[in-house]
Amino acid sequence: MHKLGFIFDMDGTMIDSMGYHAKSWALFCEAHGLTHPLPKVLQMTTGRTCVECMDLLFERPVDRREALDYVHHKESLYRDLFESEFREVKGFKAFVAHITERGIPWAMGTAGDKTNIAFALKNLQLAHPPQFIVGGDEGYRGKPEPDIFLAAARGLGVAPSNCVVFEDAPFGIEAARRGGMRAIGLATSHSPHELDQPHVLAVASDYDALRAMPAVLDLLNGG
Repeated sequence: MHKLGFIFDMDGTMIDSMGYHAKSWALFCEAHGLTHPLPKVLQMTTGRTCVECMDLLFERPVDRREALDYVHHKESLYRDLFESEFREVKGFKAFVAHITERGIPWAMGTAGDKTNIAFALKNLQLAHPPQFIVGGDEGYRGKPEPDIFLAAARGLGVAPSNCVVFEDAPFGIEAARRGGMRAIGLATSHSPHELDQPHVLAVASDYDALRAMPAVLDLLNGG
């Protein structure tokens, strides 16, 4: 097994997409007559799988085929909004190049589905793609359950205790804890205070800031 492995959430962690998810949720709710306030919608959906989201939003068990139709509508809105404005979280690609030079394997562990994963990777054009990918449409429970991150750790061949999860949301930070993993917070969609837990090594606004932090420098140098 590798000594160390990194697992990255996608939305708000690799790509600066959360504002566009918020806009698409607002449009989706309006189209389907859902009256939840947008902050509540974001709280209910962030980190959860597509089917979980629809059960919560419609306040009833939603048939999987129906749920997938809803998901297609919502995520199509998101991609249409974000495509022309697409951007990474500042410094992400350089950070991946940096860890690759040090031989640290990395995986994606996201509640996003395969279509959104492909959209993100197409636009990122990574020189060093992930060694393993786990998505939210593969049958795992969504965050804060640790299933997605544990599957990513297995895919990397790294013990959970040797994995570090990069996350922008409290549910993801909690999923890392439940999986026995350390975490690093990206304060792109939540405040540093909301991400700061005992198992969190550092919190920063982007990867350029992270790379200057002593805890992250120690980690990259074999800590």
